[in-house]
Amino acid sequence: MKQLTLSILLLASLSGFAQNPAPAGPQTRAIALTGATIHVGNGQVINNGVILFDKGIITAVGDGNTPTNGAEVINVAGKHIYPSIISPASTVGLQEISAVRATVDFQETGYINPNIRSLIAYNTDSEVIPTIRNNGLLLTQVMPMGGVISGSSSVVQSDAWNWEDAVLKADDGIWLTWPGYFARSFDFEDFSVSLKKNEQRQESINALKATFSDALAYAALKNPAPKNLKFESMKGLFDGTKNLYIRADYGKDIIEAIKFAKQMGIRKPVIVGGEDAGRVIDFLKENNVAVILGPMHRLPTLQDEDVYLPYKLPGLLQKAGIAVSLSYDGAYWRTRNLPFQAGTAAGFGGIDKEDALKMITSTTAKIMGIDNVVGTLEKGKHATLVVSKGDLLDMRTNVIEHAYIQGRHINLDDKHKRLYHMYREKYGQPDVGK
Repeated sequence: MKQLTLSILLLASLSGFAQNPAPAGPQTRAIALTGATIHVGNGQVINNGVILFDKGIITAVGDGNTPTNGAEVINVAGKHIYPSIISPASTVGLQEISAVRATVDFQETGYINPNIRSLIAYNTDSEVIPTIRNNGLLLTQVMPMGGVISGSSSVVQSDAWNWEDAVLKADDGIWLTWPGYFARSFDFEDFSVSLKKNEQRQESINALKATFSDALAYAALKNPAPKNLKFESMKGLFDGTKNLYIRADYGKDIIEAIKFAKQMGIRKPVIVGGEDAGRVIDFLKENNVAVILGPMHRLPTLQDEDVYLPYKLPGLLQKAGIAVSLSYDGAYWRTRNLPFQAGTAAGFGGIDKEDALKMITSTTAKIMGIDNVVGTLEKGKHATLVVSKGDLLDMRTNVIEHAYIQGRHINLDDKHKRLYHMYREKYGQPDVGK
């Protein structure tokens, strides 16, 4: 009872500190951003560029000679314009304080839950959401976790009153954790990681085979009665309208998981995590399988591997012709550092920054099936973009000065900024942010 009381007091103190800014209203007049360097997101860079958007849609992108056609002109000379970063495999908005169970809502009980929808648990009032906007992340794929089949993810916008307003693409894919040969255990006393045999592996695989076989047979029925909610949610896997996101790290597990997906008639398997993806590049390319890598700022999987291998891996995959995206795979607070993972990939992977930018914009959009509306700054797409003081992929110059979601000018206030100003004033320190 004492612990519950403390938790309630903690939540009350956090929520009472300040409120998130209200979501922005719809765009009311055409806007032209002029004079900036425009990073389109497909590798193209436009110096001294102009981008126009009206009613939330980009109407023109070009050089300094592009007519503004009576739009409100905002001079952003010397700045950089980027498409919104898209954060895949995230639990932002699904958990607030890891130690407080009442604020964690990314997992359901049970092991086979394809019908669970993370979208309806998305909390638009989360204090975490405004903090990631300030590093250029305006779009997030919120995913479920837990069990073998966790449920479905959705792509949301980071400025909305509720999940209905936030959704950009609902139920884009089902999440599966492949039962590998080995399971990791972490020792909190000496911080060591050890491997042990996964004793439940075959049992889990048998359950997966039974579930997917039944779902495939169900999908072939024209008018099933009664409807099975679990199998209804899996229909899109067999006609290609949904991805199957498979968490797998070791090379042998990656190969086995992809073979399983192909045997079950899955059109679009996507590997998530993929620590050993560099060992199975030919297999991934042969099967046209995209990879969403997990956190890069880590040590390599094996002790005798190149210590910089995690930094080089995105470049190795991209140069091999594999669609590669970057993520923090559920580490919700660290999501804000996603652009700096792309910067690391450029620095160590033998690719330029525009190619690294694709890994968190256009390639991610293509994997999720939203590249028709976001991912690049092109005419006809959503005006979901950011204006940065400098290089978005460099933590020293990633300073977001303007952000727009479908043309709506977003308030960039957040809890971190409020705390900074409060304690700066308390201790009489100069405001270095001005």
